[in-house]
Amino acid sequence: MARLDALCFDSHDPAGLAAFWAGVLGWEPADDPAGAALTPTDDTGFRIRCLPSEQPKRDQNQIHFDLTSTSAEQQERTVARALELGGRHIDIGQGPDAEHAVLADPEGNEFCVLPAGNRFLADCGFLGALACDGTQAVGYFWSAALGWPLVWDQDEETAIRSPHGGPKVTWGGPPVAPKLGKNRLHFDLAPDGDPQAELDRLLALGASRLDIGQGDVDWTVLADPDGNEFCLRNR
Repeated sequence: MARLDALCFDSHDPAGLAAFWAGVLGWEPADDPAGAALTPTDDTGFRIRCLPSEQPKRDQNQIHFDLTSTSAEQQERTVARALELGGRHIDIGQGPDAEHAVLADPEGNEFCVLPAGNRFLADCGFLGALACDGTQAVGYFWSAALGWPLVWDQDEETAIRSPHGGPKVTWGGPPVAPKLGKNRLHFDLAPDGDPQAELDRLLALGASRLDIGQGDVDWTVLADPDGNEFCLRNR
């Protein structure tokens, strides 16, 4: 089995992006030889890594954060804090009557601050969900890949959650936006046992190998059934 070790952001300024998310989430900075990292201060079971990249952002990300609120005042405080740290309001077609706030971090990565009373994320923490654009099949794949049970499977929408808590990971079903190059966010997986056995298991579940010019590195680049890149450590 593999565990979700990190959610990785491609970033033009890894230290700056990590500082933004540390300020919003209240997570702790951590050493990362490849960029900048944050470790959670809640029950989230994975890190955030910000890795250097010169590639421009092309379109909406395939993954975004849904942040929860316990009151209208907390929602306002979260939005104000994000703006103070360098975030901004954005319009992705949510309309003037939307109760959730749609924002972008300093590098344009979208996220939402939800109003109080969201029943779907009621038992989740502040980082309520990683909301993903994706098919039902990819939700099934990640449930099997991580060993996280499905907590929602209806009308081609799926969601999984670690048995230990933390945010839900959701996929909205069709229509899925066309993929325009490499995603700016990807998962890093760490094998709990033999890396080759875990690679073989992921390939049998429907993953495929990718060559994105990574060269001789200590991880394997893969794609899930929707073509989204992820990495598996080789040790």
